[in-house]
Amino acid sequence: MEVEGIASNNSKPSNLSIEQDQDKGTQNEDCGLTSAHTIDHDSWQQVGLLLVTSYNCGWILTFSNLILVPLGWKWGIICLIVVGLYVAYANWLLASFHVIDGQRFIRYRDLMGFVYGKNMYRITWTFQCSTLLLVNMGFILLGGKALKEINSEFHDSPLRLQYYIVITGALYFLFSFFIPTISAMRNWLGASAVLTLSYIIMVLIVLVKDGKSNSNKDFHISGSEGSKVFNAFGAISAVIVCNTGGLLLEIQSTLRKPPVKNMRKALYSQFTMGVMFYYGVTIVGYWAYGSMVSAYLPQNFSGPRWINVLINAIVFLQSITSQHVFAAPIHEALDTRFLDVNKGMHSGKNLKNLFLLRVLFFLGNTLVTAAFPFMGDFVNLLGSFSLVPLTFTFPSMVFIKVKGKKTRTAKKAWHWFNIVFSSLLTVATTISAVRLIVDNIQKYQFFADA
Repeated sequence: MEVEGIASNNSKPSNLSIEQDQDKGTQNEDCGLTSAHTIDHDSWQQVGLLLVTSYNCGWILTFSNLILVPLGWKWGIICLIVVGLYVAYANWLLASFHVIDGQRFIRYRDLMGFVYGKNMYRITWTFQCSTLLLVNMGFILLGGKALKEINSEFHDSPLRLQYYIVITGALYFLFSFFIPTISAMRNWLGASAVLTLSYIIMVLIVLVKDGKSNSNKDFHISGSEGSKVFNAFGAISAVIVCNTGGLLLEIQSTLRKPPVKNMRKALYSQFTMGVMFYYGVTIVGYWAYGSMVSAYLPQNFSGPRWINVLINAIVFLQSITSQHVFAAPIHEALDTRFLDVNKGMHSGKNLKNLFLLRVLFFLGNTLVTAAFPFMGDFVNLLGSFSLVPLTFTFPSMVFIKVKGKKTRTAKKAWHWFNIVFSSLLTVATTISAVRLIVDNIQKYQFFADA
């Protein structure tokens, strides 16, 4: 079975890390886990703060438009609550399978490969890669839009969006090169938390001010009955995206023992304090502007100019750390494959290879983002085709396989329901996302100044 990081029965378990501040080739009690990134190192408080700041990135400024405009107040609030709880439960369940019979799984694909074989290993990794690559491109686009908004406050004819996309991609590259892993971000999380709290408070102040002065708010859901249904499924995809990223086990791998208990503590932080912020901005943004809310909230702000500039600047800076979290599984796979785990990450040949890996990754993503600068449509696509099964279907599949013979019939029926329901949801939301892209395809232009 092609499962990374699982040693043979006769081999000595090892936890290899090649970060400069970690011991090289250290041993642990798990089944042989080999990774270029740190395993079994971080506290749950650090990971909890990582989740809260990462999911409160600038993407939350798009959710009023993506979620509540298609659903309206009643169904919008219901979906935020119900889907949010469903995602929290699915993550809580998946976290329990980080360790099975004493064997630790530091990658989602390793778990699925161990339980279901090579094909599921490949399918899981394909779904993860497609999701995380689109997320990273979305971050590059988000950073570019924030920089362009700043420039537009001072110039009537700002530079094309593509210039800002290139600047964003270059800065993301530098951060990922010098701070190559999730654990290495620990000294940056405090600054990220300050930036996150600062821009959210400022956004809420502007939204409340604009909402009070806007007496012509319209909350009507436009479109035919058929389009309303499809748009609703797209909104459900966006709710899923705002709550999860399909990389829980990879984040959990950084936690100290006991990893299951500590991951659940970190998840409590995200789904209490974290969700309060990104749901709050989503709801208040819709209240302030109604169905006319922009796909990027700062475009609706009435000013003053200095606060528009400051919010966009903080959103940009905060996105540098947040994007790194969602790209980490791909970085880890490349680093483990192409770096020497017996040497420091920033030493000798590893430094050259690390530089080349990061350059190629961000060069490709930046080029694609510059060519296809469209945000909302592809958020829905990634939230449907790949993220729905990663979040809901696969954890229940693992439960059926691992615990199905020893569990009650009612619980097995619940997980079979999850599998069937989430599979149908995958089909419905994917059709909705593809339909939206097809409907808007005439608006798309290569390297458009969106």
